[in-house]
Amino acid sequence: MNAMTMIELGIAIIILIGTIVGFLSAIGFLRLPDVYNRAHALSKSATLGVLCVLVGTFLVFLFVEGYFSIKLFLGIFFVFLTSPVSSHVICRAAYRSHVSLAEISVRDDLKEAIIENNKETEDM
Repeated sequence: MNAMTMIELGIAIIILIGTIVGFLSAIGFLRLPDVYNRAHALSKSATLGVLCVLVGTFLVFLFVEGYFSIKLFLGIFFVFLTSPVSSHVICRAAYRSHVSLAEISVRDDLKEAIIENNKETEDM
């Protein structure tokens, strides 16, 4: 095996890992009970899956084709930046809209902080 074959095999493994993680993310979205758990599954594993596929594609262009793709680099950067932030905002909006937790949830750590924050804003 020469070096190029090893590089292509490594890139194929990275892309395969990305597709498997993306598939597991879809299963998590279908199987988890409430919006908060589903958002966690989508934000963590889907971000990792998409990043693995994009990094693999970036490496294909870099090593096999021989050029640096700024579009893929920016895509990796923006997915890494926006996916966790958007998931946080969606969960926060769901919580503030009084979307209930799953029945199997043990505790709600944010409830006391929201109540205290509402009291402080009422006092102003």
